[in-house]
Amino acid sequence: MPYQEDRAAWFNGQGLWQHIPEADWSDWTWQLKNRLTSVEQLEQYMVLTPEEKAGCEFANQKLSLAITPYFFNLIDRDNPHCPIRLQMIPRSGEAQISAEEMLDSLGEDSHSPVPGLVHRYPDRVLFLVTDRCAAYCRYCTRSRLVSNAQHYDFHPEYEQGLRYIEAHPEVRDVLLSGGDPLLLSDKKLEHLLARLRGIKHVEFIRIGSRIPTFLPQRITPALCDIFKKYGPIWMSIHVNHPRECTQELKDACERLSYAGVPLGNQSVLLKGINDDADVMKALVQRLLRMRVRPYYIYQMDLITGGSHFKVDVRKGIEIIRALRGHTTGYAVPQYVIDAPGGGGKVPVNPDYVEKITDEEVVFRNFEGKQFRYPLTHTPLHKPVEEAAREIPIEALRIH
Repeated sequence: MPYQEDRAAWFNGQGLWQHIPEADWSDWTWQLKNRLTSVEQLEQYMVLTPEEKAGCEFANQKLSLAITPYFFNLIDRDNPHCPIRLQMIPRSGEAQISAEEMLDSLGEDSHSPVPGLVHRYPDRVLFLVTDRCAAYCRYCTRSRLVSNAQHYDFHPEYEQGLRYIEAHPEVRDVLLSGGDPLLLSDKKLEHLLARLRGIKHVEFIRIGSRIPTFLPQRITPALCDIFKKYGPIWMSIHVNHPRECTQELKDACERLSYAGVPLGNQSVLLKGINDDADVMKALVQRLLRMRVRPYYIYQMDLITGGSHFKVDVRKGIEIIRALRGHTTGYAVPQYVIDAPGGGGKVPVNPDYVEKITDEEVVFRNFEGKQFRYPLTHTPLHKPVEEAAREIPIEALRIH
């Protein structure tokens, strides 16, 4: 049955936590202190499936269990296939390791000149500033180090990272990630942004964060003032399903936008969650309504214990084809595979071009109709207006 949603509805409210004062609910530190982090806490509110119980027993050997009360409210507790539930609650599949999977699937460690800094691309670096998140996605690319459940013993080295950036004038672009940078205190985050803004060759500062999705209460006026002060700060948020697009997230995105923060979204293609053209179309259209530009759809990285999330790449191409031409171009993200072992992002697109010769390009549009674009130019020696009238538009169409 095709996915359908109430386009006018934006989930809002305290849900299971109606008894909590609104001031507490709106306080991001309260949300963090009251995260659900154990089977016992989950079972106060829902009946776990045998697969989930088995996954929870294994979880702390791979990636800690943590869900904010705000985000837990989005789970359909009566539906084991709820897309939010599948992302957040461990399942037994996490214990199954496949031969194709890797602990460091993107080869970040081999491109790390100093602890916490990854320099894979010529003009940009990834600066890992924390190993903590507000909640933990079960398909996390950095599950080897995030939450330290695997005893990776990751400790960000801010000064070493900053000194490396200062010493490398080719670095014009710095992406703060982790863990989630927005879990840092305002004071720490401002210190990092001030130091980066003080480096003359750093032109572009980005933050990758799922905090707006997990913890929109963190997007405070004080935080927005910091972004205004050191902006433009660009931000990539992470939303995978239209159910995550709540009124609170919409409000948080508007606060960021009004603070001058350009917003993009990165989704991961996940089995049973968003591997459906109707779901993805609903998601990207909701994102635009929240002032967020769909940026990337990632093929899931080859993390250990992640095979139950993996989607066939052909399905991803099919989804892009179903979006292109059927919704505004602003809503169509780039589908990429982050090359295993550290090759960087590689775009994966439907094949629209059928042939390129010295004379023409032959291609099909979103409807499957075939057209040609001539690469030659043949002077007609006639007035422009007269020549234009003599060339029927159908001449550019191949039947």
